[in-house]
Amino acid sequence: MKITKYEHACFTVENDGNVLVVDPGAYTTDFVAPENVVGVVLTHMHEDHFDKDLVAQIVDKNPGVIIIAPADVVAQIEVFETRTVIGGDSVSLPGFELDFFGSEHAFIYEHSHVADNVGVLINDLIYYPGDSFTVPEKPVDTLALPVAAPWLKTAEVIDFALAIKPRFIFPTHDAILSNTGKDLSDQVVPRLVDGVDYQRIDGQTIDV
Repeated sequence: MKITKYEHACFTVENDGNVLVVDPGAYTTDFVAPENVVGVVLTHMHEDHFDKDLVAQIVDKNPGVIIIAPADVVAQIEVFETRTVIGGDSVSLPGFELDFFGSEHAFIYEHSHVADNVGVLINDLIYYPGDSFTVPEKPVDTLALPVAAPWLKTAEVIDFALAIKPRFIFPTHDAILSNTGKDLSDQVVPRLVDGVDYQRIDGQTIDV
């Protein structure tokens, strides 16, 4: 499988010619809708993970693609073919087996709206938690690790990575960081998560 990492929280996975798009959001300015997309996973409703225009571009190029998301996201995109998911659900697509975990966005502040959120495990290999620290119930080889957000602190990022114990980590959810901030994360995480293969892959395609 191949992972292509775009700005902020968006990445694609390609397997046997089929493509899965994860969290094409408004902070992802370098994303161009690919062909052969069989599914789009939207972990939650926030604009940095779900941009209606980007989703429409994907659908225009890939008629019949399935949009997979929590109920409060699906309610906004019923014009497209959708599948509502919650933690514990599984979805099969050409080239992909998807398992979903968790139910809510990480806590930001009392009185703030708590959105539905699902983490996704792709082909028992790649895990992305969306905006949460939900630990899946299965082993993880490759972890897309959120490293900067109003809802997290570095200690939680490290504890989450240590709880999962993946072979490989790439950072994500970091458009709010300067280049200096990204460099700092890239120093801190691998130093404190000992033994993990950590690599920034922004704008790159890698094999996993």
